[in-house]
Formats: sequence, C-alpha cells, structure tokens
Amino acid sequence: MTAQAASIQPLGLRRRLNEYYELCKPRVVMLIVFTAVIGMFLAVPGMPPLDKLLFGTLGIALQAAAAAAVNQLIDRKIDARMERTCGRPLVTGTLSVAESVAFAAMLGAAGFAVLWLWVNPLTAWLTLATLFGYAGIYTLYLKRATPQNIVIGGAAGAAPPVLGWAAVTGAIHPHALLLFLIIFTWTPPHFWALAIERHEEYAEAGVPMLPVTHGLEYTRVQVLLYTILLLVVSCLPYAFGMSGPLYLAGAVALGVVFLRYAILLKWSPRPGLPMRTFGYSIVYLMGIFALLFVDHYLR
Repeated sequence: MTAQAASIQPLGLRRRLNEYYELCKPRVVMLIVFTAVIGMFLAVPGMPPLDKLLFGTLGIALQAAAAAAVNQLIDRKIDARMERTCGRPLVTGTLSVAESVAFAAMLGAAGFAVLWLWVNPLTAWLTLATLFGYAGIYTLYLKRATPQNIVIGGAAGAAPPVLGWAAVTGAIHPHALLLFLIIFTWTPPHFWALAIERHEEYAEAGVPMLPVTHGLEYTRVQVLLYTILLLVVSCLPYAFGMSGPLYLAGAVALGVVFLRYAILLKWSPRPGLPMRTFGYSIVYLMGIFALLFVDHYLR
C-alpha cells in the first residue's frame, strides 16, 4: 500500500463512521438520554446504583439510536424532498438500506440485551415498546395518516424519564408519569414551531403536518394553547410534592418566556421566529429537567 493510499483509507473510514453516527440522530438521542438520566436520579433520594445508571443509560441510548435509524430508513423518500433532511446518509447514498437495516438491528438487539441482562426486564420491554411506538406506529403510520401525528406519537418521545425511573426502581411511579406528561405536552408546540417554518417542504413531501392541513394561523393558535397548557402542567411536580419552591419559580420563569414566544408567533409572526421558538423549546425542556434535578438534591 502506498503512502497516499494509506492516508486516504483512514479518512474514508472516519467519514463512514460519521455517517453511521448521523444515522442515529445524535442530537435527538442526547436529549432523550438526558431526560432518562434525570429520571434515574429523581427516582431515589440519594445516588442511583452505579450499575443501573451506567447500563440503563447505555441500553436506552442504544435503543433510541436504533429507533432513529429505523425512522430514517422509513422516511428516506420524504427526507430526499426536504432541505432540512436531504443530506442524511440514506438520501445521499453513503449508506445503503441493507447496511442501515443491519446497523439498526444490531443497536436495537444490543440495547435490549443490556437492559434485560443488567438492568431489569420491565425497562427492557418498555424501551422496546417505545422503539416500536416511534419507529413503527408514528413514523410508518401516524406521520402519514393524520395532522395529529405529533400529538399521538408524542407518547413515545415522552417515555424516556419513565424508562430511567424504571431502570433504577423496577417500577413505574406516579411521579415518573408527571415527567412523561411534561414532555408529552411540550412536544406539540416544540415540533409545530418547526413545522410552521418548514410547512412548504412538508406540503411538497406530502406529509399532513398541521400547518399543511389546517393552515399557519390555526397552527399558531394550537402552539399558543399547548404552551399555556404546558405552563400549567409544568407546575404539577410542585403541586404533588415532587419538587419545591426553587423548581416552581424556575419552571414558571421558563414557561413565561416560552409563552412570550408563542404569543409573538400568534400575533407578531415574522421570518425566523418559528425557528427561534423551536430552539428555545429545547432550552426550555433541558432547563425544566435541570431544575428538577437541582431541586431534588437541594431538598
């Protein structure tokens, strides 16, 4: 092998590994894992058992990455027609369908095995159900069938803190369901802000997102209503004794900022505002769970 060929091969390997990495939707998986890990810490008064924390995080991350890969497999034709997703590995052809199927199956099987062997069967089955809910029910059916796709399918995206809680305790606690409810209520205004920005692409791709089927004005109203509901729901951990005044003050402050974005989106829409709303919604969710974590241990 010549020196030139030796220098090209590692570069090709790095690029290929990066394509597999992108197939996993790493930013989405990081947010999923973050909320799951916070669920683990909130489940116990002290530190969660180290083995449950490590293996639970690994298993949930692997299953989430598998679900993301399956999502891209199913959506590759839609992705090819949208600017936001046209650079994904299955669209550009840098990864084949066969390679992606094998990779997703490997991740899913490894994640299930880790959770079954070193965490507990409840978490393994719940995480597998979440994978099928997102990759199968939402991506394969709901996304193409109804403008309420993100509302119904949001149940899969809201599951991670419940999975984290179950990983540590082996049970589903009502407080874990409060965390589920927060993410479930957060999902529509989060995603519909993006859908408003990309409504022409969704229309061209034939995806019945709410702005496509019901118009931008109706969607802005729904974003506002769900944001108001989210502000109320975010106070429930305090109302049910799960958290204290520190969390409540922070949650209200974060919620008021989110509400301001929703109000501006409804009555003062302007270019770029939907994406700023979408971006803040991610900051909001991370802030809510960080507040829950800090409040939990300070108390």
